[in-house]
Amino acid sequence: MRIVGLEEHVVLPVVREAWAKVGARQPYPDDHPVMRRLRDVGEGRLADMDEQGIDVAVLSLATPGVQNLPPADAVHVAREANDALAEIVAAHPHRFQAFAVLPTASPDDAAAELERAVAELGFPGAMLYGRTGDKLADAPEFDDLYATAERLRVPLHFHPQAPVQAVQDAYYSGLPNGLGPMLATAGIGWYYDLGVQYLRMIFSGVFDRHPELQVIAGHWGEVVLFYLDHVGVLGEAAKLDRPLADYFRENFWVAGSGTVSERYLRWTAEVVGTDRMLYSTDYPYTFGTRPGGFPYLDTSGGVARSFLENAPFTDEEKIAIGSGNWERLTSRSRHAGAGTRQ
Repeated sequence: MRIVGLEEHVVLPVVREAWAKVGARQPYPDDHPVMRRLRDVGEGRLADMDEQGIDVAVLSLATPGVQNLPPADAVHVAREANDALAEIVAAHPHRFQAFAVLPTASPDDAAAELERAVAELGFPGAMLYGRTGDKLADAPEFDDLYATAERLRVPLHFHPQAPVQAVQDAYYSGLPNGLGPMLATAGIGWYYDLGVQYLRMIFSGVFDRHPELQVIAGHWGEVVLFYLDHVGVLGEAAKLDRPLADYFRENFWVAGSGTVSERYLRWTAEVVGTDRMLYSTDYPYTFGTRPGGFPYLDTSGGVARSFLENAPFTDEEKIAIGSGNWERLTSRSRHAGAGTRQ
């Protein structure tokens, strides 16, 4: 069974320099084991993939990518990052693919960069990070970007970022033992922040205007799937073209992001079907337990593979989730087979 991991993160030098320029907090010090793995795009990462049982990693920038950089910086950093990712993929074309980096602070440039990354670099899609500054994912400024993804027939994988500071202050501050920032991000805040944006995209008509747009949701759908029956009562008031659940079954693909929960796995299959499920490990955040920080689930030692192998599905369904659905999704691209430049 071939397994393709779709949320496998990297940090590139050009991005770290850009973050430092705007005074953004670096996620980890240079000598932290997570940062070492984020920077490694060679033998160390390949060895970890082998240990997990992952055949192909689709690389993407760690959150928040370039989305909170000033527009001019975001444009050139995204272009350099995509060129760097293309070189990384070319060095190991049978083990790596990559999601494009998009400068959404300049929406026109983001659409143009998606076109370049797909048509010239052979990327299978792009990774976005919810908000761009204070603009949410349903902002009308991003309509051309969504139209471009729809026309190119490539998916957009959304990844969460931390809630805005006012939300963090209101809901996550004042907790003992430094738990607030962790609860606001990897604990639960990330997932609510992005899940609400998915609903906003549906309610504001993004998928009615772009019915063929395909979105990949990690973390078992960012909370929304577990409340879909309840939220669905708003569909009539929103005057949607389709029932709310249909958007998740026709426009969304869902992966678990390294959360090896059989309950979530079964629920996702019940809601969207195994033919809309993909696989991811959220590397390196799920690779062992982060020293001195949030205890991520351990997908080392082959757990990433054994979790799928032991899933309560048929062999055909497991193969589809492991790689078949991804291959079917990416074969839609008008540039499928273009390949990454050598």
